[in-house]
Amino acid sequence: MIVRVSGEDQYRLADEDAPRVNDLENAVVAAVDSGDEAGFTRAYSALIDYVHAQGARVGDDEIETSDVILPPPDLSFAEAGREFTGEGLIPD
Repeated sequence: MIVRVSGEDQYRLADEDAPRVNDLENAVVAAVDSGDEAGFTRAYSALIDYVHAQGARVGDDEIETSDVILPPPDLSFAEAGREFTGEGLIPD
């Protein structure tokens, strides 16, 4: 699975990481849906941190299609309200 973090790079994660990425993204959606800004900040940071920690950066000379595109790490809560709604960025 290839995850792009907007404003950064692409990261290659093992297919086995997909359920965890989905769970983390669902926590972001839940926080946004409930209006919990602090919860959003924690959940989105956990999602970005997981991608950075578990993913291997895709080289600049490689051309890969992203399976998931995440907004930049400095995404505001207001912006998140437009991005993370309903099923979120990663459909179940």
